[in-house]
Amino acid sequence: MKLDQAELPEPSADARAASEMLQGIIAAEIAARGGWISFARYMELALYEPGLGYYAGGAQKFGDHAAGGDFLTAPELTPLFAQALARQVAQVLGASAPFVMEAGAGSGRLAADLLPALDALGCLPERYRILELSGALRARQQATLAERAPRYRGRIEWLDALPEEFSGCLLGNEVLDAMPSHALEWQEDGGIEEVGVAVEGGKLTEARRPAQGALLRAAQELGVAATYRGEISLAVRAWITDLSRRLSQGALLLIDYGLPRHELYHPQRNGGSVRCHYRHRVHQDPFWYPGLSDITSHVDFTAVAEAGFDAGLEVLGYCSQANFLLNCGIGELLPQVGAGDTPSRAELRARGAVNVLLSPNEMGELFKVIALGRGMPTPLLGFARGDKVHTL
Repeated sequence: MKLDQAELPEPSADARAASEMLQGIIAAEIAARGGWISFARYMELALYEPGLGYYAGGAQKFGDHAAGGDFLTAPELTPLFAQALARQVAQVLGASAPFVMEAGAGSGRLAADLLPALDALGCLPERYRILELSGALRARQQATLAERAPRYRGRIEWLDALPEEFSGCLLGNEVLDAMPSHALEWQEDGGIEEVGVAVEGGKLTEARRPAQGALLRAAQELGVAATYRGEISLAVRAWITDLSRRLSQGALLLIDYGLPRHELYHPQRNGGSVRCHYRHRVHQDPFWYPGLSDITSHVDFTAVAEAGFDAGLEVLGYCSQANFLLNCGIGELLPQVGAGDTPSRAELRARGAVNVLLSPNEMGELFKVIALGRGMPTPLLGFARGDKVHTL
């Protein structure tokens, strides 16, 4: 359900003040750049500006209503997500090197659940590295791991940047959707305009200019019909290319919501996929109190596959999250929750969480999993059935 601004909870006075400070920084940059910045740059500032951006501030991001979060990710729903994922990670580590790197580790729940699951499989990594640029999130991850997985603390380290080279398994759960995206409009006359951000009457507003350079070339290559609006993330493509060149042996496992290109840019999806998340509500105004809402866009998984392939990796698999988790045995893990003949409260919660993870109307089909790798056996466990690489 998409909500109007009037239906969103009113932020606190402190939150509004922080957003106003961020708006001032954004407005100053717009003025310094001649009255216009790209939507990708706006998204970058709104999400990552030190101390004020959505992911760089101190407010709660992940968790349920009671915890004050804005949304729930799969690891927050149930430890069964990490336990199933661990089976795939173990296969990758066994064929490469005993190292895991997680990009954008959120609350730290995935790491806290994955480490003991890998330990139980006899595949505990020598090092679990977390690439996290947000100081606030890094502090939360450290607290989560200290509370939930203290025995593994000596194996965990935080990185400020990608290593020059790595082997093993890199994980990215809901990382790509939060990378900056350019907004575009394909015109009836064949022209392509980039939708950026300007200031009008003291307020942030959309403004357009002709698309140019690498963005124009990428837009032209899509072959999108006229009178269409959508997004392209050059940042996602660049990040995948960079990761691919650094991977000596192993796999990238990326989980996110999105579609293959021919579905993402279908005429019925005209209008773009930018969505904002605030207090478990979804709205479509990225200019509403910048810094307080998460801003995301759907992932073009064809672009992800192409970037990895062009950089020398093999596309090892692509399927829905539901198929991936079922292939990894989440159905076998569920009965192990709780004990006794009568379903316990833990069992009932686990069943509800797994239903959200697998249901086509929830995360099961909306979220996809893609694996890119070098020197890996195929098929990987998670893609043994239901692999849809042919659709990319």
